[in-house]
Amino acid sequence: MSKINNSPKASAVTKKKNVILRVLGMLYRDYPRLVPITACCILFAALVSAIPAIFIQKITAAIEIHVLTGDYAAAAKEIVPSIIFLASLYVISIIAITVDTQLTAKITQGFLSKMRIRMFRGMQNLPIKYFDTHKHGDIMSYYTNDIDTLRELISRSIPTLLRSGIIVLTVFGIMIYYSVWLTLILILGVILMLLVSKKAGGGSAKHFIGLQRSVGKLEGYVQEMMNGQKVVKVFSREEKCSEEFRAVNNTLYEESFKAHAYSNVLGPVIMNIGNIMYVIIATVGGLFLLIPNFYNLSLSSIPFGISIVVPFLNMTKQFTGNINQLSQQINSIVMAMAGANRVFELIDEEPEADDGYVTLVNARVDENGNITEVPEHTGKWAWRHPHSEDGSVTYTLLRGDVRMTDVDFEYEEGKPVLRDVSVYAEPGQKVAFVGATGAGKTTITNLINRYYDIADGKIRYDGININKIKKSDLRRSLGIVLQETNLFTGTVMDNIRYGKLEATDEECIAAAKLSGADDFIRRLPAGYNTELSGNGSNLSQGQRQLIAIARAAVADPPVMILDEATSSIDTRTEAIVQAGMDKLMQGRTVFVIAHRLSTVRNSDVIMVLDHGRIIERGSHEKLIAEKGTYYQLYTGAFELE
Repeated sequence: MSKINNSPKASAVTKKKNVILRVLGMLYRDYPRLVPITACCILFAALVSAIPAIFIQKITAAIEIHVLTGDYAAAAKEIVPSIIFLASLYVISIIAITVDTQLTAKITQGFLSKMRIRMFRGMQNLPIKYFDTHKHGDIMSYYTNDIDTLRELISRSIPTLLRSGIIVLTVFGIMIYYSVWLTLILILGVILMLLVSKKAGGGSAKHFIGLQRSVGKLEGYVQEMMNGQKVVKVFSREEKCSEEFRAVNNTLYEESFKAHAYSNVLGPVIMNIGNIMYVIIATVGGLFLLIPNFYNLSLSSIPFGISIVVPFLNMTKQFTGNINQLSQQINSIVMAMAGANRVFELIDEEPEADDGYVTLVNARVDENGNITEVPEHTGKWAWRHPHSEDGSVTYTLLRGDVRMTDVDFEYEEGKPVLRDVSVYAEPGQKVAFVGATGAGKTTITNLINRYYDIADGKIRYDGININKIKKSDLRRSLGIVLQETNLFTGTVMDNIRYGKLEATDEECIAAAKLSGADDFIRRLPAGYNTELSGNGSNLSQGQRQLIAIARAAVADPPVMILDEATSSIDTRTEAIVQAGMDKLMQGRTVFVIAHRLSTVRNSDVIMVLDHGRIIERGSHEKLIAEKGTYYQLYTGAFELE
């Protein structure tokens, strides 16, 4: 019975091989015609570089036989055709090299472009939890440093490996043909080169992998500090941040120094071993020429002479030079494998699971209440529910009835966030969540839109278990305004239209008027065509929030989730927004999370949460009359925080 090797070293080697094979396989799949053409051009140019020794031997032999005897015509007859043929090969080789370089550039940049698309597409399908647990700067490093190592691999390392490998094998074959004894001397030097390469390359490999990780951590820290500059300055933590950055940077320095300390010594050592071998072979070859008795020891079928020694020395230089070229690629390959491995880790991340099969469709309801699916937008939606048992399809009108029953949830195992939570929101109701930070308010809304899945209990939407609803359709039925506003590079109109890409300018303007954003937008330099960048840095926090509310309004969803939607708006602006919000919320189911209790007074139901449990529920009047936690919060007996 064979023994399976499960050692970390064996698995690392296997993983590295798999990464290399995967890169090569993807290259061929992306460019099934260009890759073979490029390989053929490299092959031809390499062979042309390897065979001049044959012609040098013939020319040297012709000089040795004919020129020294004065038969110049015979010498010319042998030498000129060889020179013409070799020159012709070089001309064709120049064409092949030109084609090779152009195709390599096209393949490299095209492959990297496709890899970025694969990475971004995969990233878009990742669950929210991934972005909660990975620094954004580290993720950005995948698209910059890690992908750049693949550029070096494809544009330089792989062609060099192929070219130098072909030259080494071809020259080695010619050398054996000319002189086995001299080749055996060269082999001893090659063995020494391989031992040095293994030692230096193996030492640098682990540090190059650590180098890639350290670069990601450094970029993650820099981005974190850039995002938090206001906090850093207000607490005068510049020196502390500098110390932390110095520690991260020192780790990068150590990994970089060790990686390059090993790699930088490799080239000079290999080159000098080659020079030593050149001297040894020149000395031995000279002895062979001086001592005729050595001729009987040669196993070559060609008589040994100066016509063998001269091209053999050139081949020795060429052979050791290309061995050095191969050894120099070890560092690039190790870095590329580290980068490629990180890239594939991102691509191979488990995408957000979605087993939903109930979809949201445009619907028309006749006078008898029958629901019909239609292609055009009618202002009404329905859940299309196929049944696998009998193949039938039923339609449920989208009303916005959301019910959570006995829900338990935890972000980390063993640390419950919600316990036995039940929420009932009937169509058109406004449900408010009140409680201290960390009580579980935002978590409830994250579960409704399935950013996370519950551990226990049920969540039903219009009577349908939300696990059965396709996530994209579920989220399309929800309008969300978050506390942290994200605006994208583009015009104000583009940012409002983000909520509904097919919306007309008139619909976007109507949504802006509804949210109260129209007034300040028209005062901007270019009105709705004003360009925004840097997450709307040229707007105030309140203005950015108003645009976010307009973006949700243009989508016209039946259910709204307002997570601290007015937290960044001053009291005067809040009154404007609240009037628009009241219009927006008419006929919709609305979930409101707010610290300002004045914004939830008119809610149908107010739920007070404490440490993941609902401790009070009822209308404003009811909760005030009970004089419990809500009453104390409202009257200022104690603060939310």
